[in-house]
Amino acid sequence: MKQILLITDGCSNVGESPVMAAAHARQDGITVNVIGVVDYGTIGELGSREIDDIAKAGGGLSRIVGTPQLAQTMQMMTRKTVVQTIQQAVNKEVKKILGEGSLEDLPPAKRSQVVTVVDELSETAPLRLALLIDASASMKPKLAAVEDAIRDLALSLEAREGVSEISVFHFPGSTSEAAVLDMDWSSNVSDIRKLFGKIRMKGATPTGPAIFKVLEHFGYDTLDEHQGRLAAHSDEGEGMPGGYVV
Repeated sequence: MKQILLITDGCSNVGESPVMAAAHARQDGITVNVIGVVDYGTIGELGSREIDDIAKAGGGLSRIVGTPQLAQTMQMMTRKTVVQTIQQAVNKEVKKILGEGSLEDLPPAKRSQVVTVVDELSETAPLRLALLIDASASMKPKLAAVEDAIRDLALSLEAREGVSEISVFHFPGSTSEAAVLDMDWSSNVSDIRKLFGKIRMKGATPTGPAIFKVLEHFGYDTLDEHQGRLAAHSDEGEGMPGGYVV
């Protein structure tokens, strides 16, 4: 399962639409969740609306929180989306069997079995989570809370039975980068502690381009896996004629 968790105060103001970027992510099988740490007033209202629209387009969840609730909310959203993703897959299989039926149409005993399987898979299924942190100037007062929340989330992921890998990006990057990769895929919580000396709060809010940058990173990973399979297949193919040489 693949997820992007965007932490932002909203109001993207540079580059492509973040809603369009989230829709692209959903097409690629990547869920986009958004946590908004917004201020009160008109700007906060506009930011909240954008946050909700991004999550809807990305097939994910959105929450508006204050900094004290940030860590708990990140853990809750990640786990809830994992369960939701598995439920959607199960419902598709149930529909194949029952036609237009749903999980609720199953007999209670069968339904209970399916729910148990979903719960087990939510703890054991592999998960890749890319954190995308808004490091624009307006987020500067909230960085300490973001640091604490990410550390707590990493500990929570480490406690899962399944393989959980996390990568971290922040935006804006330099003039030539929409977002900066702070940490590549890792299940090592100790790596998280090294991150926050790298992040400098500055500039505008190019949320759309930043989401596209994260999608590219997911795509590179898929390409590497594909090339690895091709190489293995090629090695097998090269070895096959040797068995027929006399």
